[in-house]
Amino acid sequence: MNRQHLDAELRLIKDGLLAMAGMAEEMIKLTMKSYAERSDQLAESVLTMDKSLDDMEIKLDHACIDLLALQSPMASDLRFVTSVIKILPEIERIGDHCVNIARRASILNHMQPILPAGLLEGLASETSSMMRSSVEAFVASDADLAREVIIDDDKVDEIYNHCYRELLRQMMSDPLCIERASHLIIVIKNWERIADMATNIAEEVLFIIEGKSAKHQHLYKKPTS
Repeated sequence: MNRQHLDAELRLIKDGLLAMAGMAEEMIKLTMKSYAERSDQLAESVLTMDKSLDDMEIKLDHACIDLLALQSPMASDLRFVTSVIKILPEIERIGDHCVNIARRASILNHMQPILPAGLLEGLASETSSMMRSSVEAFVASDADLAREVIIDDDKVDEIYNHCYRELLRQMMSDPLCIERASHLIIVIKNWERIADMATNIAEEVLFIIEGKSAKHQHLYKKPTS
């Protein structure tokens, strides 16, 4: 096995994953902006970008499989490639959730808002921050940052539950809100799922760095001094 060739292939895969993650982050930003500015055009651009994200996932997945078959990487290289194979569909799903939100935004843009100002924006912002931090943890091989992402998922869940309870309250008090609230329930659920995808990425980052599963709650907490 040629080490230089393997290193070159690993770099290409890493660069490809980062390009894909960058596109997903841009989709998240556009999704947030389409709602904030009530822009159907921005929502449509999210749908267009999703096709490119799908193409990138397929190409990178094939590259990872080819590397496993032809180079037979060992130890940390093997952990890296197998984790990338798991991370790629998480990023692709983030794009799908952005599309779901953008489609609802195209409807909600023509309706009066019913959630208190800043509540939905706060959910989107916290979710966006988790995605950004999970990618930063991958780039920097930062286990502490990866753990922070996993912990922050609880914060997103709390905001999601707050939004959900408020939407239910409004539907019960005013039947005219039911249509808008139904669309918004789908929106907040998709934001919450993006946070779950970011958490899954962070777990894979920990596996790359430490070689052990992070899918257990006791690993999420930093040791007390």
